Amino acid sequence: MMFNKGRVSSAFLISWMYFVYISSGLETTIDPTAESITLSDIIGNATEWMMDFTDIESKFSFRTLEEPEDDLCYIVPGQPQSIKDCNFNTETKTFIVIHGWTVTGMFESWVPKLVTALYEREPSANVIVVDWLSRAQQHYPTSASYTKLVGKDVAKFVNWLQAEIDYPWEKLHLLGYSLGAHVAGIAGLLTKHKVNRITGMDPAGPTFEYADSLSTLSPDDANFVDVLHTNTRGSPDRSIGIQRPVGHIDIYPNGGTFQPGCDLQNTMLMVATTGLRNMDQIVKCSHERSIHLFIDSLVNQDHESMAFRCSSRDSFNKGMCLSCRKNRCNKVGYAVNKIRTRRSSKMYMKTREMMPYKVFHYQVKVHFFGKTQLSYTDQPMKISLYGIHGEKENIPYIMPTLNTNSTVSFLLTTDADIGELLMVKLLWEKDTLISWPWWNSDTFHIRKLRIKSGETQSKIIFSAKESEFSYLSRGGEAAVFVKDKEAQSSRKNQRLHKMKMHGSSFKQNNE
Repeated sequence: MMFNKGRVSSAFLISWMYFVYISSGLETTIDPTAESITLSDIIGNATEWMMDFTDIESKFSFRTLEEPEDDLCYIVPGQPQSIKDCNFNTETKTFIVIHGWTVTGMFESWVPKLVTALYEREPSANVIVVDWLSRAQQHYPTSASYTKLVGKDVAKFVNWLQAEIDYPWEKLHLLGYSLGAHVAGIAGLLTKHKVNRITGMDPAGPTFEYADSLSTLSPDDANFVDVLHTNTRGSPDRSIGIQRPVGHIDIYPNGGTFQPGCDLQNTMLMVATTGLRNMDQIVKCSHERSIHLFIDSLVNQDHESMAFRCSSRDSFNKGMCLSCRKNRCNKVGYAVNKIRTRRSSKMYMKTREMMPYKVFHYQVKVHFFGKTQLSYTDQPMKISLYGIHGEKENIPYIMPTLNTNSTVSFLLTTDADIGELLMVKLLWEKDTLISWPWWNSDTFHIRKLRIKSGETQSKIIFSAKESEFSYLSRGGEAAVFVKDKEAQSSRKNQRLHKMKMHGSSFKQNNE
């Protein structure tokens, strides 16, 4: 438990550093009126603003795979020749990348990484990076308000590009990070027709959590809006990333609050090894993870992560939401299934701390029997899984509650693809230094384990290997369970019988 408390303390420190970070801002060229800008102020009641390019401050850099870091060519609204000069491909997809707030006034390192990944997945595509650095480097509230003006710039650019070369709306995909996600939303709101897709990568929270849909990213801004929330720790409007759902599908990796590998110790180690230029990662690691999860989905097609619809993070952590029926699961990132629903679908997933981020999700259900009434909390376990493709041993898990004559359901993940499960071992570790071996250890009796795989949707029953029960003792040997062939055969026969009795309607109702 000391580790968990340390991680929470680190998280509070990181949050505090962030607010110092955004409060400091750069004090140069702050526009005191910017914070009260509204959409009606910038577009009025007329449509002539769409054709007036004189007030556009944002620049549109056409990036290439060969030079993903350099702005070698700009497409300029109102100058048709610039489209040809930049070798814009009219036959393929276009990605428009929009950065967020910055202290340095320079592009961050993730920009060329995302450009490269987009070209790796779609080699013939057009990748355009929106440069609004001059407005993005202001005091945070000012830059936040400037998102409306930048969104207007992007909308003008998209409208002009479409009209100039009759470019199909369905080939446009806007990708916005932090404040850039809200820029993308405002741009999508202002275009003549809806763009195909907007991806919001941890949309900024401060000043946006309670803002109306006209000022933020929302499902109305594109034909399909998908959002990754990776840094929502803290009270509403105080978290770095927005907490509420703002898309058709809103995915909260690792609960959306804190990302693996982003604890203070790891980020300080990175700063120590790579230099002070990465100091901002202490406060941005989880925030920026949204981008790297999307990059991961572009370059690691063989390791596609899955997310699952769930009513809450707690229910997901109990493994209760690993269903794919009725679109309850989806791919994460670029290959997401574009499912539009009346209400935003909140989805959850677990990840590793490094790329590829994919893990395999399992729900484990176990009933604990005992001769005496026992009750524990926060007990350390190690669980080993053995499958036809491999094994993963000693996966750590803290059992929140452990009581006699109770059933526990929990989520277990592994980064190894071990294939169909054949055997499971459950070990109850000692949790104190005074657990002497000659003491009579507390013991639970376990008859069966029930395990469901989120990725394959298989449900498998495991029985005690040696007798009717396996025995789980604190500090003792592992309880061993093997795949129950009789139970699987019985379940299969029951299903075949129901299909025979109910025909195709049974099959339809269970898919």
